[in-house]
Amino acid sequence: MTRADCDVIGIGNAIVDVLSQADDDFLAANGIEKGAMTLIDAARAEELYGRMGPGLEISGGSAANTMVGLASFGGRAAYIGKVRADQLGAVFAHDIRAAGVRFATAPTTTGAPTARCLILVTPDAQRSMSTFLGACVELGPEDVVEAEIAGAQVTYLEGYLWDPPQAKEAFRKAAGIAGRAGRKVALSLSDPFCVHRHRDEFLDLVAGPVDILFANEQEILALCGTSSFDDAVARLRAGKTLAVLTRGALGAVVVAADGVHAVPAAPVAAVVDTTGAGDLFAAGFLYGYTHGRPLPECAGLGARAAAEIIGHVGARPQVPLAELA
Repeated sequence: MTRADCDVIGIGNAIVDVLSQADDDFLAANGIEKGAMTLIDAARAEELYGRMGPGLEISGGSAANTMVGLASFGGRAAYIGKVRADQLGAVFAHDIRAAGVRFATAPTTTGAPTARCLILVTPDAQRSMSTFLGACVELGPEDVVEAEIAGAQVTYLEGYLWDPPQAKEAFRKAAGIAGRAGRKVALSLSDPFCVHRHRDEFLDLVAGPVDILFANEQEILALCGTSSFDDAVARLRAGKTLAVLTRGALGAVVVAADGVHAVPAAPVAAVVDTTGAGDLFAAGFLYGYTHGRPLPECAGLGARAAAEIIGHVGARPQVPLAELA
């Protein structure tokens, strides 16, 4: 195997996050399900954006957040995702590159505008997301460059890619390239509703090309079809995939060939916004993993990154995560 020129390359929905503070009355008045991610169309996106208070715009999307976190740790990160050649597309491209992530996917000049996720953060730190996927659903196999995938230690894929047919083919192409090159494939389950939509196919992926699985407690219960976390862990132990499971304040559990490793959550003064906590946990874990750290230490890095991110608004670290490593 040739030396990797990149630690991790992420593939996902390229979305500009628009974060704004709101209260429960605003959510109710606008028919927004608290704590959930809801897909919306262009008209609804414009309507809701017009009603929101002042917002912070920053490049987002699950895999993009993870790659920015990895770069903040000092890792070599790259990203593949589709934006439109418009104002928000320029925001996304500039922001992720400025964070130290290699981003070379060509923007589209036709079709839907750049995707955006309207994130309303309530005083209890819950985030309620309304997502217009826009141009990111146009990601296809032609955007997956073989040399980029073969040159990365790990290809990190978000479960949301399994929704659009073209993106699913891009997912399959990337996983195939990584496997043939002797590299690792990682999958984040993304969302319990996403798991319910594609459960059988996700189970096939975990049994097949996926080497590393990231999930929170709700997602892994949905995948395993059980209400018992211990039962889910037992099922994962019978498989071949390294599973990294986050449980909020209960910490994380790593299910590996050499056993099960429980890692406590890192302390945080106050939980302000949980946006991106799982994404940044994955960033810390993958940084440790690609730099040869023991699995419990990898999870510890993830826990510290997640603690940093939930201490303020937004899914991007406010201090270099390298300081935590």
